Amino acid sequence: MNETCEIQVDDKIFVPYISEIKLQEIVAHVAHEISCDYAGKSPLFLVVLNGAFMFAADVLRKINTTCDISFIKLSSYDGLSTTGEVKQLIGLNENIEGRDIVIIEDIVDTGITLFNLKKDLIQHRPNSIKIATLFFKQESLKVDLKVDYHGMIIGKEFIVGYGLDYNGKGRNLNEVYIIKEDNM
Repeated sequence: MNETCEIQVDDKIFVPYISEIKLQEIVAHVAHEISCDYAGKSPLFLVVLNGAFMFAADVLRKINTTCDISFIKLSSYDGLSTTGEVKQLIGLNENIEGRDIVIIEDIVDTGITLFNLKKDLIQHRPNSIKIATLFFKQESLKVDLKVDYHGMIIGKEFIVGYGLDYNGKGRNLNEVYIIKEDNM
C-alpha cells in the first residue's frame, strides 16, 4: 500500500490505514475461530448489508463447515455518525428456530444496531446467536453486547473501504482508509 496515496470519497479526503494483505490475515483469523467453534455444525450466517458483504464473502470462503447464508439490511448511519435509530430495510426470510446463528457485520460502533437485531432474533428462538465483525470500536459501545469474533479493535476514527462507506461510496476499495484529520 502506498502510504502517501490520498483518495477522495465524496467531499472527504482519506489516507491508507489497513492494507489488503493485512485485511486477508484478519479475515483468515476470524474464519479459523468460527470454523473451530462450529466444526460438525451447520450454522446460518446472517450477513448485514451493505457493509459486511466483502468481509462476509472472504470469511465464508474460508469456513470449512457446512453452512447456510442469508442477508438482512439495516440502517443507522447518516454521513459520519450513527443516528441511534435502526431501520430494517430487508428482513429475515428464514426460520431460525433451533438454529445456530452467526451475524456478520462490518463494524460494531455503538452496538445499537446489533443489540436491536439480536433482541429481534431471540424472539424466533434460535439455539444460539454469535456476532462476528471485522472492526470493533470497543470504546464507542453504548449497550451490553458481546462481540464473539472481531478482526481488529479500533478507536473512534472514521474509515472507508472493504465494504465500509461514506455516504454510500468507497465500499469497493480493496484496502481500508482513514479520514484525514484536517477534513472532519
